[in-house]
Amino acid sequence: MTTQSTATKTPPSGVYVPAVLFFKPGSEDIDEEAYRKHILRLAEGGVTGILVQGSNGEAQHLSHEERSHNIVFVRKTLDEAGFKHVLIIAGTGAQSARETKELCVQAKESGAGWVLVLTPSTWAPAMGPDSISKFHREVADASPLPYMVYNFPTVTAGIDLDSDLLSSLATHPNIVGTKLSCGNMGKIQRLSSSFDYQSSFATFAGKSDVFLHTLISGGAGTIAALVNLVPKIHAKVYRLFLEYQKTKDAKVLEEAFALQAKLSAADWAVSKIGGVGGVKAIMAQEFGYGNRTVRGPLREVNLGVLVQSEQGGKWWSAVEEVVRIEKSL
Repeated sequence: MTTQSTATKTPPSGVYVPAVLFFKPGSEDIDEEAYRKHILRLAEGGVTGILVQGSNGEAQHLSHEERSHNIVFVRKTLDEAGFKHVLIIAGTGAQSARETKELCVQAKESGAGWVLVLTPSTWAPAMGPDSISKFHREVADASPLPYMVYNFPTVTAGIDLDSDLLSSLATHPNIVGTKLSCGNMGKIQRLSSSFDYQSSFATFAGKSDVFLHTLISGGAGTIAALVNLVPKIHAKVYRLFLEYQKTKDAKVLEEAFALQAKLSAADWAVSKIGGVGGVKAIMAQEFGYGNRTVRGPLREVNLGVLVQSEQGGKWWSAVEEVVRIEKSL
């Protein structure tokens, strides 16, 4: 198993994917064959790194043993296929500081290079700025891996860390970045312009919707669900951005924004189609592996029913367009 070097502490800029995890129908056991195919397609698509146990990986539905196993499995799969350069971030959020610390230690032992931690939300009314800061600082103190703060109000009962709180947390020596699935472009801009992502604190968009905008604002890139479906498009947008930085050629930026427009439309569509369940259903139908199975209380998504409505048909058209482009690259 490869041990990732975290000498730079902040994760390198680029395209990261919160990989979905496939389960066998009926038993809901992990489908390693489908998971392996997915990990390799993502690596071949040019991703910088893989987030194991993000929200799209149904982290909240997994045992500690499954979490550790998945990290080991992904690292081994990448290494054996010649993708040792592809990095791993592990989602280690839990509802107590004690358990989160345990998961951070297990992530290091299993081969991850960074941890990404959600704010606990079971006692949401009690989680004011002081409590949130105390939690993240305490866990970051104990984490043997560089630590990233995950802000996703949709899955934390509406808890939304503002840029003042995140800026304060960024001064902690082991807190090296954030994933902003809130999609707040103003917050992304404020953090990106305040911290150097290469040396101190990396700001990642948590949605493909604002991927290129984040790069232009000085952010580090994206860690986004849509990368599961179209990694090659994201990688191309990133390459075009790097080319534009060197050449300042307006046509290169225009090409990047044309692809970004497609990503933004598809990102919105997938969120309306059904999130995690929708991504899995699309993957099975369009890329020939996996299935629609999710662990409860999530629901499976039936794409056939979806496209029968006028609005559903419009959402599906946006998805079809990026799938077509992806397959052409």
